[in-house]
Amino acid sequence: MTEGGLDRHVFAIDLDGTAVGAVGVTAIDRENRVGWFWYWLHRAHRGCGTASRAAATVSNWALSVGGLERLELGHRVNNPASGVVAEAAGFVREGVERGKFLIAGVRVDVLTYGRLITDPVPLTETFKLRE
Repeated sequence: MTEGGLDRHVFAIDLDGTAVGAVGVTAIDRENRVGWFWYWLHRAHRGCGTASRAAATVSNWALSVGGLERLELGHRVNNPASGVVAEAAGFVREGVERGKFLIAGVRVDVLTYGRLITDPVPLTETFKLRE
């Protein structure tokens, strides 16, 4: 399932007819062909590769059919599992943005990642994308 528009695409992660998460490309800058990439998975489904497969599926789509040339994402430094998902989806760690996110009134550092259209396609198994 997608929500399409000029500035976003959101895909549901559907397991056996139940939506258990989402993957999206938002804040799309069409002029520069760049989008902000994100993912979320219900806690009960974490740790079994579902988020990695979904992220690889959508990032591959965004850098081909989606017409983008660069995807960017960031996650809190205290969330290494999100970094595992990013790397499984072909993202390369690019650095740290100090105090990037404001969470519950506290500034937290963020690890930043990017994936370019010229980067190798990840070997992570993907899902069949239904639009």
